[in-house]
Amino acid sequence: MSSDCRLCPRECGADRSRHPGLCGATDRVKIARAALHFFEEPPISGTRGSGTVFFCGCALRCCFCQNFEVSRGRVGREISVRELAGIFRRLEEEGAHNINLVSPTPYVPQILEALEVCRPKIPVVYNTHGYESLETLELLRGKVDIFLPDLKYRDPFLSERYSGAADYFERASAAILKMCGMAPRRFDEDGMMQSGVIVRHLMLPMAVYDTLAVLDWLKEHLPPDVPVSLMGQYTPFGELSAFPELTRKLTRREYARGKARMEALGLKGFCQELSSADETFIPDWDF
Repeated sequence: MSSDCRLCPRECGADRSRHPGLCGATDRVKIARAALHFFEEPPISGTRGSGTVFFCGCALRCCFCQNFEVSRGRVGREISVRELAGIFRRLEEEGAHNINLVSPTPYVPQILEALEVCRPKIPVVYNTHGYESLETLELLRGKVDIFLPDLKYRDPFLSERYSGAADYFERASAAILKMCGMAPRRFDEDGMMQSGVIVRHLMLPMAVYDTLAVLDWLKEHLPPDVPVSLMGQYTPFGELSAFPELTRKLTRREYARGKARMEALGLKGFCQELSSADETFIPDWDF
């Protein structure tokens, strides 16, 4: 990996062989969990589960992250590239529908090395917050089959307040459009996604106006065959003392407004039940 890290839009330039970047990651792969996961969208999880690898560290570092301990790198274990390749192999042998890389951006060079050691015969999923560099995405061409990005915000006030990234929408919207051009939609005979993009949006309390703006943009700019996943799972978590508006879950009225706009726009995809807003859905970070 380059000693001048510019993998993400932060472009912090850290020599990660000597100290962590702004994402909290060094040049050693660190993961918190690698196991079959059943709580993704149906064409990702299927019946056998998605072979999910949760990477530690994150360039976005949202204040409300439900995987807070992982995104801040407080838990996890360092592994070698060969060990990562072995994890891919194990998950495939366990029957996973795909290899699902969660928050992988800081480790793209090491992931590409691991895929050279062990290229799974099942799809590889790039599961991201959406705050991506177009140059880094280009490195994934032909290596990643499915992109699972968030589009978290339209309003730069919110993205600056909650993630310290006023340029989030500019970066994430461009990244999502690039992903759509890199991964044409394809399913197998069982309805499992083999290639394509699903765009996620997590609704936040007191921010329905931003959800509506995000959905409007998706309707105007996404190819019509790209599904949208509207998520109501927001659960207060992390260090929220400075953000009192985030210390509650969504109301039914808030979520209903998001669902109604999605239906009115004719966006195809998935809507979570509000019952998914529960800490029991947060995995154990036990490696």
